[in-house]
Amino acid sequence: MKDVIITGGENVSPAEVEQVLLAHPDVADVAVIGTPHPRWGEQVTAVIVPRDGVAPDANALVAFAAERLAGFKKPRRIEFVAALPRNATNKVQTGVLRQQFGG
Repeated sequence: MKDVIITGGENVSPAEVEQVLLAHPDVADVAVIGTPHPRWGEQVTAVIVPRDGVAPDANALVAFAAERLAGFKKPRRIEFVAALPRNATNKVQTGVLRQQFGG
């Protein structure tokens, strides 16, 4: 199980980034994963479920995170989905997300 993203030699906790993004009023649910990056090894990717009836702006979400996190922790990629894949115990299946988004 992979629970740390290593980007440019820096460790990023997905849970920390998820907590910040969940504080945004347009975000209903989020999972943060590492996806390949040619220069940094991995990049922080946020897979976001928007609140019903809302079409969030990816740039606004990155700016929101940048105000609350160190620069290397902010998401470099935002993907929007209708729902996050979960297992029987309601845990997000990050492996499925990594496969879907190139991780």
